[in-house]
Amino acid sequence: MRHKIINKSAELFLTLGFKSVTMDDIANELGISKKTIYVHFKNKTKLVEAVTFEVFETICDGIDCICNNSTNPIEELYDIKLFVLKYLKNEKTSPQYQLKKYYPDIFRKLHIKQFEKMHDCVTKSLQKGVDTGLFRSNLDVNFISRIYFNGMTGIKDETFFPQTIFSMEYLIESYLEYHLRAIVTPQGLELLNMFITKNQS
Repeated sequence: MRHKIINKSAELFLTLGFKSVTMDDIANELGISKKTIYVHFKNKTKLVEAVTFEVFETICDGIDCICNNSTNPIEELYDIKLFVLKYLKNEKTSPQYQLKKYYPDIFRKLHIKQFEKMHDCVTKSLQKGVDTGLFRSNLDVNFISRIYFNGMTGIKDETFFPQTIFSMEYLIESYLEYHLRAIVTPQGLELLNMFITKNQS
């Protein structure tokens, strides 16, 4: 039952927002009493926390799978982009922005976990790119991976990138191209241009 509650809550939070979805809404959607939810979660904050980290772990598992099976780091980043966008296709409420506003403690914990995961993943990917001649040999891998994380999280800030002007798909795709063009070799640029042509939305 706990898992069912988390799954249904995740679906509702991503489509309607953390703030507007009530415990009553979740209970009604599941056809259970609110008391049943409270057996598993002391309050809404605990439920939001469980949902947030469940979604994070699911996305991490998918990214690990892509990283383990990719043929090159450029393809890897495009595959991750497509996976994340597909997973969050029903996201209409800027959940990161809402977490930051209404559940700042959960947001801070998530932000640290996101950094640790992305830093590890991107560092390996960058090194693979250097080793295979697709990325410049003089890259400061540790620095670039941090800049990449900062940019990817920064474009989700609605204060500077309002959804009325930019779709999340456009932002991720544009930032990914911006990032890769700065680090590729001529050989990498050839491959990148091929992927841009093939994958542009």
